[in-house]
Amino acid sequence: PLLAVCFAASCGIPGIALLTLGVNPLTGALGAFNIILYTCCYTPLKRMSIVNTWVGAVVGAIPPIMGWTAATGSLDAGALLLGGILYSWQFPHFNALSWGLREDYSRGGYCMMSVTHPGLCRRVALRHCLALIGLSTVAPVLDITTWTFPIISLPINLYISYLGFRFYRDADRSSSRKLFFCSLWHLPMLLLVMFTCKKSVLKKEDKGDLPGGSHETAMEIRLP
Repeated sequence: PLLAVCFAASCGIPGIALLTLGVNPLTGALGAFNIILYTCCYTPLKRMSIVNTWVGAVVGAIPPIMGWTAATGSLDAGALLLGGILYSWQFPHFNALSWGLREDYSRGGYCMMSVTHPGLCRRVALRHCLALIGLSTVAPVLDITTWTFPIISLPINLYISYLGFRFYRDADRSSSRKLFFCSLWHLPMLLLVMFTCKKSVLKKEDKGDLPGGSHETAMEIRLP
């Protein structure tokens, strides 16, 4: 345990310092908060309550938020949307994975939904599959992507929702495995589509800074 703590500290402390000094204090603070949340809350809760899964989802949602704050320096709607997508995605991903490991979790003394509340495990996975559709629809409303994003992403969101329903209905290893493996390609594909449909930050700034001005004029002002 002492070696593990020393190694973790030798990684965590310089890491937070680099984020704070080399990126910005907000990103460094989020990194420090996530380390504390993971070590002091999520890990102990694994043997105490199924709440650990929700806390763990927050831990997994913070890194993309840090990416946004590193690039923009602000904790705005885009950061929260990315965090929300990662938060919801983790439930079908982990709940499906944990379904096939119920015996191991039980022997290890871990309080997981798949062990203590199997029905809730499947319902939560399905709910958050459907939540991904809603979050994708919110993106253009928040002016983060174009309206093509929820349209293009709808097929993959519907497919993971269908597998989530199959997992909820069948409650077997086959349906849980299909949902888990789908989650592995679903997230990178969803984020890739989101990236290709993103709104241009430069164009937003041009509209805000130079009302009625052309994009070319704005570019000329910015360039030396």
